[in-house]
Amino acid sequence: MAKILVIGAGGQLGTELTKVLAETYGNEAVIATDFHESVKNKFGYCTFHTLNVMDKAALADIVEKEGVTQVYHLAAILSALGEKNPVPAWDLNMGGLLNVLEVARAFAIDKVFWPSSIAVFGPNSPKDQTPQQAFKDPNTVYGISKLAGEHWCEYYFNKYGVDVRSLRYPGLIGYKSLPGGGTTDYAVDIYHKALNEEKFTCFLSADTYLPMMYMEDAIQATIQLMNAPKENITIRTSYNLSGMRFSPQEIYQSLLPYFPNFTIEYVSDFRQQIADSWPNSIDDSAAQHDWNWKPAFDLNAMTATIVDNLPSYFNYNKHK
Repeated sequence: MAKILVIGAGGQLGTELTKVLAETYGNEAVIATDFHESVKNKFGYCTFHTLNVMDKAALADIVEKEGVTQVYHLAAILSALGEKNPVPAWDLNMGGLLNVLEVARAFAIDKVFWPSSIAVFGPNSPKDQTPQQAFKDPNTVYGISKLAGEHWCEYYFNKYGVDVRSLRYPGLIGYKSLPGGGTTDYAVDIYHKALNEEKFTCFLSADTYLPMMYMEDAIQATIQLMNAPKENITIRTSYNLSGMRFSPQEIYQSLLPYFPNFTIEYVSDFRQQIADSWPNSIDDSAAQHDWNWKPAFDLNAMTATIVDNLPSYFNYNKHK
């Protein structure tokens, strides 16, 4: 039986992915961990341990005692927060990954998942339909750590046979957790402001296009990749992944049919420079070819789903 360890389970992606893993493999098969013990109440359905991924011995102890066969390593400091604290961001993002890879090697763990990001691309990468093997010159500590991490994953596969699999996530949008410090998190916060009848101040300009993905699609892609036969996996750095692309103005327009009095203003800050260095759109043909990837949600379908479901999670009045 699979025994799945999720590191950083309390974050935006981890909160939803952990639940789906438990629904798929059984509550008893999933161990949720997070640095913050305060998130424990999210995981009453499965085993929970407080874990600092920088503590390699504690990580190894959980792996050994729980008989872990798969690891989803999600703990990281994201792009915007990383620019405010670059050295701690590098230490956690890189040191945590290396601890996971070393423990996976030592205990012969079957599979490891580690998320990369479109942040690996930079100002000189192709902007439109950015290809899998595009030139990469990240200009954030987050992007630099992700690019280095991709090559560490490839190294551990080639050198030690550790079956590490990875996706370059675009901006992820869901309704079950709050924004987590990423440059694309405006597209999470805007729904909260609309439902709470507040004016939204966007830190990106109205016409800034970025690749985005609804959380349900991201989780589906993750599990699909992890379930793919080993021989189908041809990319051992990280797969490009695409869902949709839109601008702040377009997501605002998608909300107006539900909230006609909702207002927005645009006040760009340091995150604009980060966003400007990232792709407008992504070519994920390798993922389509290798494991039949296809997204299910576009912008309007995502907005309808979030507007319908978000109130029950954050005590907003249900929109009528």
